[in-house]
Amino acid sequence: MADVMVMKEIEDKASRLGIDLSTINLDSIHLPPGDDDCGIIIDDEDILQEENSGSFNTGNLGNIIVVDNLPVVPKEKFEKLKGSVRKLYSQIGVMKDDGLWMPVDRATGQSLGYCFIEYNTSQEAELAKEKTHGYKFDRSHVLFAGSMFDDFDRAMNVPYEWAPPPYKEYTPRENLQQWLTDAKGRDQFVMLAGNDIEVSWNDARRLKPDPVYKHGNWTESFVQWSPLGTYLATVQRQGVVVWGGATTFNRLMHYAHPQVKLIDFSPGEKYLVTYSSHEPSNSRDANRVVINIFDVRTGKLMRDFKGSADDFSVGGTGGVMGMSWPVFKWSGGRDDKYFARMRKNVLSVYDTETFSLVDKKSIKVENIIDFCWSPTDPIISLFVPETGGGNQPARVSLVQIPSKEELRQKNLFSVSDCKMYWQSNGDYLAVIVDRYTKTKKNTCTGFELFRIKERDIPIEVLELENKNDKIIAFAWEPKGHRFAVIHGYMPKPDISIYSMRTAQNTGRVSKLTTLKGKQANALFWSPVGRFIVLAGLKGLNGLLEFYDVDDLETMANTEHFYATDVEWDPTGRYVATAVTHHDNMENGFNIWSFNGKHLYRISKDSLYQLLWRPRPASFLTAEKEEEIAKNLKKYSKKYEAEDQDVSLLLSEQEQEKRKILKEDWEKWVNQWKQLHEEEMSKRQELINGKASDEEEEYEAKDIEVEEVVDVSKEILHFEYGQELR
Repeated sequence: MADVMVMKEIEDKASRLGIDLSTINLDSIHLPPGDDDCGIIIDDEDILQEENSGSFNTGNLGNIIVVDNLPVVPKEKFEKLKGSVRKLYSQIGVMKDDGLWMPVDRATGQSLGYCFIEYNTSQEAELAKEKTHGYKFDRSHVLFAGSMFDDFDRAMNVPYEWAPPPYKEYTPRENLQQWLTDAKGRDQFVMLAGNDIEVSWNDARRLKPDPVYKHGNWTESFVQWSPLGTYLATVQRQGVVVWGGATTFNRLMHYAHPQVKLIDFSPGEKYLVTYSSHEPSNSRDANRVVINIFDVRTGKLMRDFKGSADDFSVGGTGGVMGMSWPVFKWSGGRDDKYFARMRKNVLSVYDTETFSLVDKKSIKVENIIDFCWSPTDPIISLFVPETGGGNQPARVSLVQIPSKEELRQKNLFSVSDCKMYWQSNGDYLAVIVDRYTKTKKNTCTGFELFRIKERDIPIEVLELENKNDKIIAFAWEPKGHRFAVIHGYMPKPDISIYSMRTAQNTGRVSKLTTLKGKQANALFWSPVGRFIVLAGLKGLNGLLEFYDVDDLETMANTEHFYATDVEWDPTGRYVATAVTHHDNMENGFNIWSFNGKHLYRISKDSLYQLLWRPRPASFLTAEKEEEIAKNLKKYSKKYEAEDQDVSLLLSEQEQEKRKILKEDWEKWVNQWKQLHEEEMSKRQELINGKASDEEEEYEAKDIEVEEVVDVSKEILHFEYGQELR
C-alpha cells in the first residue's frame, strides 16, 4: 500500500491517533485490484506478528468511525466528495478539526472509497455510526458505517482457541413501579433548586418532605417526569439521560443528541422526542433544527427530522425561535400508535410501526394553523381560518385516523381567533371562537361544544351573558362533564362554571354558578374532579380560593405571596404552590390539603422547578372503584388509626421538644443564679455592706451636693466716667 497511499498522510494521521507505524510492515499491504472492493488486505503473517508482539497501540479510538462504500472519484471531484461527506456527518455531531481523513491513490489522485471520521465524543461517533449505516449517499452507493476504529483492535486480538464466556449470575433489575406500592400511600415530587435535584416523599402526616434522593449538577437545564411517572429525564450537553426507581434512581439509558434543548415523551412512554437547533455559520444560512425520536427502552433512534427553523414553525408561535413545542403531537391512549406534525397546507400523520406517513402521503389542508388529538381516540381536530377575504369561512373539522375520514365539520364566520380544548376522556371538545363585531373594531366570544360520543356528534353553541367579555382561562373538569371559565377584565373578572348536563341529565349545557369579581387569572381542577383552585398568580400576589363545585361553596380563602405555580398531586389529595426563581426572596413552596388547609412550607433558594411524580391510570374497574367508595368507612378505620398513631407520635415529639426547651431554659437560669451568688460580695461592698438584694428594704433619698467646678480671675480696665456694663 506504500505504492498507493501518500506516506505523509499516513504518518500524520497515525501519529495523531497514537499508532506506531514502525511495527507494521507496509510492504505487505496491497491496493485491491478492483474499484468495487474498498477494503485493505493485510498478510496473515503480519497479523500474527502484531498479535504476538502486542506492540500495535491504538490508544483511545472510540471517537472514530470508518465509513466504507463511498464513491471512487478522480482528483478533480475529490474536494466536492469530501465536502459532501463533511456536510453529512457534521449534522450529527461536532467533528474535530481535521477530523475527516479520506485516503487517495498517490499515482492517480483517485479516492479509495472509504474514509475515517473523528468526533469530539464517543457518543457522537456511536450516533453517527447508527444513523448513517445503510444511508443512500447517491443512486449507486449505500454507505457502510458499521465499524468503530477501535473495533479493528478488538478483531485483531481475538484468541484462536474458543473459551466459554464467564458465567454471570442473574441479578434482577429494580421494579420501576415499586414507588407506587409505598406502604403509607405517599406521592413523590422532584425539585430543581440551583444545581441540585432532590426527590422527596410528600409526608403530609408528619408535615414535612421525606428525602429520597439528591444529586448535584445532574442536569444542565431542566428535569422532566415521563407521563406515567416511570422515568425521570435529565438534559445534558451530549444528550438526554433517563433514570428510574423508587429510591436509587439508577441510570437506565442515554440518548445521544448533542446540544439538545427540548424533550417530549409519548403518552405511553414508549418514545422520546428530542430537539436541538444550531446557530448558522453566516447570515445567509438558516438555523438548523434536528428532531430525533428514540425508543425509550432500547435507546434506538427510530426516526429523525432535519430542516431549518422555518420548517418547524408553520402555524406555531412561542417556544424556541417562533416554534410551537411539541412539534409532534401524539395520538391519545397508551398505545402510542400515531404522531403528527403540521406543515404548510398539509397535516402529516405517521404510524410507529414503520415511522413513515400513513398511506405514504400527508393530508392536504389548505391554510391549516392548528390541530390536536383526542386524548383517548385516534381523532384529530383541526382549525382552518377564513380565506379569500371572507369568501371561504373558517372551519373546525374532526378527522378519523387512519381512514382520514372527516367525521364532522363546522363552518365559522367572522373569526379572529380560535382555540380547541379536549376533555380528558375524549367525550367533549370545546372550541372557543373570537368573532368580529359588525364594525370589525371589537370582538365577542362564543363556545362551540362538540359531543363526541353521541350520535352524529351534535354541536351546541354557548354565549356568555356579556358577549364582549375577554376569556382569560378555560379548563375542563378531569373525567367529568363540567368546565370553568374566567371571563371579563382584570383585576376582578368573573368565574362561571357550566355543566354539559342538565338536572334531568339531558344533553344540554347549563350554567351552575357565576362567581363575581374574583382576583384570579388561572384555574386548576383536581385530577379526580369536583374541587378547583382559583388562583391569582404573579401580578395578583398569589391569592388562592379552594372551591367545591358539587356544593357550590368556597372551602378556604388564603394566599401564597408571589406564587408562580400551582400543581395538584396525582391523587387529588394535596396541592403544591410554589414561587420559582425570579430574583425573589420568597423562593420555596407550600403544601395544602385539597380543602385549603395549610400543611407545611419549605423555603428553597433558587427554586426553578417543583413537579409531582405522575401516576399511571388505575387498573381497577369503574364497578370496583364504586364498591370501594361505598365501603370507604370500613377501609378508613385502618388509616384513621394510623393517623391517630402519627398524631400521638407528633404530640410526643412536640412534648419532647418542649421538654428540651424547658431544660435549656432552666440551665440558663441556673447559670445566672450561680453568677449572682458569686458576685454577692461585690454588691455588698457597693451598698455599704448590706446583705439583702431586696429593693424594698432600702429608702431612696435625693441629696444635693455643691461642688466648685472652676475658679478664674480677670482684671477689667475702664476710664473715669465710663459706665461699667
